[in-house]
Amino acid sequence: MTSGTPDLPAPGRPAPDLLAPGLDGTAPYGITAGPDGALWWVEIAAGRVGRITTGGEISGFPLPDPAARPHAIAADPTGDGCWFTEWGAGRIGHVAPDGTFRHARLPAPGAEPHGLAVTADGTVCAALESGRPARLRPA
Repeated sequence: MTSGTPDLPAPGRPAPDLLAPGLDGTAPYGITAGPDGALWWVEIAAGRVGRITTGGEISGFPLPDPAARPHAIAADPTGDGCWFTEWGAGRIGHVAPDGTFRHARLPAPGAEPHGLAVTADGTVCAALESGRPARLRPA
């Protein structure tokens, strides 16, 4: 019996590769499979949301507030893009597949939203560094 972590890749399996080269300095953080089949992530240092299709086409959507420091991202169950936290701005944001943004300011000063989950009915829940969760209900 051996201990430790086995080396990757497993026999007969492809080796991991980089999906979106050229993101040095952008600090990609969080990733989710979007409702459109693409992978979406946030770039905390660049203030941007990134997207890569299954065909490898990469696009980036700069946030209106580049200092917002997006932190976590989750797919919108309605099929209209993704929700994400804006850690540096105390907001929860939404990005549509065309790059259109919406934002909801959290009522707690110094909220610093980090983790994020979206329920099947579209309720967005975020863990706040201020020590409590927040909820954004669908309209």
